[in-house]
Amino acid sequence: MNTTSTSIVEPSRAVCPICHGTGWLRRDVPVDHPDFGQAFPCECKLRETQQATLNDLRQTSGLTHLTQMTFATFRAEGIGLNPDKRKNLRDAFDRAQQFARAPVGWLLLKGGYGCGKTHLAAAIANECIARGEATLFVVVPDLLDHLRATFAPTSRVSYDERFENIRNAPFLILDDLGSQSTTPWAQEKIFQLLNHRYNAQLPTVITMNRELEEIEPRIRSRLGDASLCSIITVLAPDFRQGGTDSARSSASNLSLYADMTFENFDLRGDELKGDERANLRKVVHIAEDYARHPQGFIVFTGDYGCGKTHLAAAIANTLTHQGHTVQFVVVADLLDHLRATFATGSTVSLDQRFEETRAAPYLVLDDLGTENATSWAREKLFQIIDLRYIARLPTILTIHREAQIDPRIQSRIYDLARSSVNEILAPSFRMTHRRAQARAPGNADAGTAPRRRYTRGRSD
Repeated sequence: MNTTSTSIVEPSRAVCPICHGTGWLRRDVPVDHPDFGQAFPCECKLRETQQATLNDLRQTSGLTHLTQMTFATFRAEGIGLNPDKRKNLRDAFDRAQQFARAPVGWLLLKGGYGCGKTHLAAAIANECIARGEATLFVVVPDLLDHLRATFAPTSRVSYDERFENIRNAPFLILDDLGSQSTTPWAQEKIFQLLNHRYNAQLPTVITMNRELEEIEPRIRSRLGDASLCSIITVLAPDFRQGGTDSARSSASNLSLYADMTFENFDLRGDELKGDERANLRKVVHIAEDYARHPQGFIVFTGDYGCGKTHLAAAIANTLTHQGHTVQFVVVADLLDHLRATFATGSTVSLDQRFEETRAAPYLVLDDLGTENATSWAREKLFQIIDLRYIARLPTILTIHREAQIDPRIQSRIYDLARSSVNEILAPSFRMTHRRAQARAPGNADAGTAPRRRYTRGRSD
C-alpha cells in the first residue's frame, strides 16, 4: 500500500506563491526600460513592511496596553443609564468617531472617573494608528516624569529632544490633564506644550475630570477657544462601579415633591381677585407651556407660600413622567451636599457631585438667594448657573422677591433674551388661609387679625 506524505505548512509560514519566499520580484520589461533589472518588493513584503510600521507606531504611541480600547469595544449605550445620560454617552461616542475620521483642531473630553473618556480617546488613537498615522498617547503625570527623567546622567535622550518630539507630534492625546502635580515647573511645561500646539493648530485630544475654572488661567484660555477646541462633557457614572445611575448618589429630592402637579395646583379662585387672580392664571399657563417645551431659564418669584415651588415641582414631575432626568434641589441643601464631599468617609467626590448638578439635563434650583452667601458658595452657584446660561440648559429657579442675589448671577437669570421671569403677585396661601380661619364665625379673634401687606409687581 503506497502512502503519500503531505507537508502541512502554517498559513503564517506558507511560502508566497508569487515570489516563492524571496520577497522581491523583477518585472518582465525590455532591456531599455528603466525598471529592467530592478528589484521590487512583492505584495507579501509590502504587507510585512506595513505590519512592521504599524507595530512600530503602536510601540512608540504609548498605546501598547490600550489596544483593546476601540470603538468596537466601547458600550455606547452604557449600562442601565436613563434616557438622557444614554443619549449623552451616544453623542459623545459619535463625536469621538467623527474626530477620529478627520482629526482637525482640538477635542476636550470631560467627565467623572470611569465615565469612558479615556476609552474614547484611546479608540481615536487606535483608529488613527490603524490607518498608519503617527499618534502619540501620553498620560500627563507620566509625561512630566519622562521629562524629569532626561535630567538623569544615564539618560540616553536629552530633555530638548524628548520635549520637542512630544510638542510637535503630528497627533497628540493627553490623558488626565489636571491630575499632575501643580508645581510651577509642571505648570510651565504643560503651558508651553499646549501653547505651541495651539499656535500651530496641531490635532490634539485632551481628557480631564476637572472643571475648566480649576485649570491654570493661561491653559484655560486655550481650552476655552471655541474656534479650535470642541468640549464634550460625559455624564455617565463610573463603569467600574457598575455604570448604572444608582452607582452614584444624587442630591435630587424630587421624590419629596411628587404630589405637586399641575392638576392639583390651587388657582385660589374663591380667594384672589382682579390682578392677583389673572396673574396667577397667566403664570400657571406659562409654566405648563415650559413643561411642554423646556428651553433656557424660567424664574418664579414671589412671597413664600405663593405657589412658586409647586409650579417648579409640577414642571419637574411632568418632565420625569416623559422619561427625562430632572434634578430638584433646594439651593441651601445643594451647598451642604457639595461641602459634605470633603468629609473623609464621602463616597462621592466634589467633582462628581458638582458636575452631576451643573450638567444635569434638567435642573430645578429652589429658593435661590437664601443660602449661606460665603464667597465659596457664591462662586459654586455662579459656575453652575453660568454654564447652564451659556449652554441654554433647561433650568427652573424659584426666588423670594426680597432675596439677595449675587450681581453676576442676576445678569444671567434676568436676561430676558434667555429667561422667562414671572412674578407671582398672590400673597402666601398659608397666610391667607389662616386669615380666613380668623374671620370664620365663632372665632374669638374674628375681625382683629392683622392684614398682610405685599408689594404688587409685574409679570414678564
